[in-house]
Amino acid sequence: MAMWTSRISVLPVTLLMAALLLAPAALTAQQSDISPLTLDRAPLPLEQVVANLEARNAQRATALAEFEGERIYRMQYRGFPSNREAEMLVKVTFRAPNNKQFKVISESGSRFIIDHVFKKLLEGEEEAARGDNRQQTALTRANYNFELSGYDVSPEGGTYVLNLLPKTKNKFLYRGKIWVDGEDFAVTRIEGEPGKNPSMWIRKTSIAHRYTKVEGFWLPAENRTESLIRLGGTATLSIHYQNYKIIKSPVRAARKSAQVGDPPLLDGRLASIAPAP
Repeated sequence: MAMWTSRISVLPVTLLMAALLLAPAALTAQQSDISPLTLDRAPLPLEQVVANLEARNAQRATALAEFEGERIYRMQYRGFPSNREAEMLVKVTFRAPNNKQFKVISESGSRFIIDHVFKKLLEGEEEAARGDNRQQTALTRANYNFELSGYDVSPEGGTYVLNLLPKTKNKFLYRGKIWVDGEDFAVTRIEGEPGKNPSMWIRKTSIAHRYTKVEGFWLPAENRTESLIRLGGTATLSIHYQNYKIIKSPVRAARKSAQVGDPPLLDGRLASIAPAP
């Protein structure tokens, strides 16, 4: 019984790594309710939107040299053989190109979830950040087919809504929708499911990501993943991101230079090539 319980409790780990780490990923993808008129009003065709997204993602990956922040991991499992929940606060420091350091600030709740879910997620994030893994899971035309689903207009500006279809059955890819900012060409929101079911024990999984703009960079704000276990349980994990601090980037360096008398135009030029990661 102990071995079976361990296996069930760790089920969401691989899936949730995908939710955290893929480009820019609590609902299964739905049919678009955007009218044809809205599609007709999209300023750019699909091919140009995707090309801009790829180019700007590459620029962002180069521009954001170092930042830090905090995450609050929360997980609830409801079902057989028993209900469990836990919470963990983690400080994260990122240094380009792929170095991440994690420091656990506090822990509470199920020891099993902390050790076998939360900490496995951190280990998996380090692995997924490596060069080959990043290329195979990047939000690019090499890995996905894209469809223009709609174009939303709000007081904040325009947003392209794209359907996302992975070209291969891969549990680290998504199937669903992405929302792309019409000015920065950064993903601001993702809703979907894994491109491949990560485990026979999972009946269905839904993923939702939301991003926020911090000093010109789009960074994760909140992730939520819900997995329905075939034997009747439900595992829900949420990650809340807070207290971001951009430590090193071309934009920040330009601002410091401007304060000591360099031409302010430099800041504007760098800001234009260094939006969200």
